[in-house]
Amino acid sequence: MTCPQSLISPRAASAARPVCARLRARSAIGVCGAALLGVLATSGCMSTPAYVRPTVEVPAAYRLPGIASSADGPSLDALAPWWQGFGDAQLDALVEEALRANHDLGIAVARVDEFAARVTAARSAALPQLGYGVSSGRQRAPGIGASGTHAVGLFASWELDLWGRLRSEQDAARAELMASEQARRGVALSVVASVVAGYITLLDLDRRLEIANATVAGRRESVALFQLRLDGGALSEFEMLQVSAEYESAVAAVPELQQALAEQENALSVLVGRTPGPIARGGTLQTLQPPVPPAGLPSDLLARRPDILQSEQQLVAAHARIQVARALYFPSLSLTGQGGHASAALDDLFSGPSRTWSFVGQLLGPIFAGGAIDAANRQAQARNVQAVLDYQRTIQNAFRDVDDALAAIQSKTDLVASLERRVDALRRAVALAGERYDNGYADYLEVLDTERGLFSAELALSSARGDRYRASVALYQALGGDGGNREMASRSSVSVPPR
Repeated sequence: MTCPQSLISPRAASAARPVCARLRARSAIGVCGAALLGVLATSGCMSTPAYVRPTVEVPAAYRLPGIASSADGPSLDALAPWWQGFGDAQLDALVEEALRANHDLGIAVARVDEFAARVTAARSAALPQLGYGVSSGRQRAPGIGASGTHAVGLFASWELDLWGRLRSEQDAARAELMASEQARRGVALSVVASVVAGYITLLDLDRRLEIANATVAGRRESVALFQLRLDGGALSEFEMLQVSAEYESAVAAVPELQQALAEQENALSVLVGRTPGPIARGGTLQTLQPPVPPAGLPSDLLARRPDILQSEQQLVAAHARIQVARALYFPSLSLTGQGGHASAALDDLFSGPSRTWSFVGQLLGPIFAGGAIDAANRQAQARNVQAVLDYQRTIQNAFRDVDDALAAIQSKTDLVASLERRVDALRRAVALAGERYDNGYADYLEVLDTERGLFSAELALSSARGDRYRASVALYQALGGDGGNREMASRSSVSVPPR
């Protein structure tokens, strides 16, 4: 805007200069305002549908029996932390120790902190940015001489979120934070399941070592007895060699079991955050209590399993990234203001006409980007498709995990019952074979065969019991732990920032 200087007197023109300056500033603001109104008028042409959870096929019931409906059994929400169902106080202490000190879980917690900071960073991008600047310098040019400049001022800038790009960035960051929290819960659930399964394996190895030592002790007595008979001429050397070979066979099983026990104790120690060393036991494999089968419907998995919730939050983030990519097609509007003092001499920096200010409204939009914006939108769409497919695959794998665990429980339960009957039968057979040998109705080879079968059956029974308990652990892990997720609580103080 220009003032009509030729129509007023010099004195009036001098008095009008401040007014004209204000009018020019208002005119600049008016131009920016007009541009803003024009941009806002076209903002309605860009919209992204709100996120809707993809449709997935959820069965009405699990394929195999073993989980009661919500009305027929205790729900997961009503149960104590699920590992306490085994009734072993030492196991409970190990789980709590692992939740405090496991390194994988600590890393997962740190990742939650990282994504929480990303949410804060995304929020800050939508807020006005304030700063300050101070400069001082001197220069000399031929024919001009030396001169100096000194300036101090404040500046502010603000990008207006016309198309929702910054808001979508916040939504994506918030969804990624929630996904990282679900990943932390998944790590916690995996750690707990690994501790429980490892402890069961430890008790299983204890039982097998106990069986092996008892067998070694019994066969050692047989070797001593047969040596006396051999010395008295009542026994052939062939029979003595058979007894000695069976004794050494039982002895050979002990070192392998001892090694497996040491390795299992070391693995459990590292899992709970300790230096490798011995692990205390609270009971035996026989004293463990069978956990109570939980109740629930397949649809409960969608709201409980950490990996499903994590996958859905990643899908939410991918959906928000589509909005971010679409906003690249449209112009961005930023407002920048600056004010301060500038002077050639420090003494006059804050006096006289040293005061300066400026205001700039900038509207920038793309015309030609060589296909980069189209490529960014195709990438965002492709990532969203991947996220949808990953979400559906995760749900299908979750149902499979539950069915696999139920099948394992059913199979191992039947196997344990069968092996218990076999062990009972073989124990009676060993006693009868001994009587037949003593009465001269059978040779000692029959006794050795029966004892060998009993030894193998007892080891198999211990292993099957361990597998039955480990299948229960797999079932609870497949179901996402207990409904309250107590084992996941108090591991991170991070909260999701408000929108």
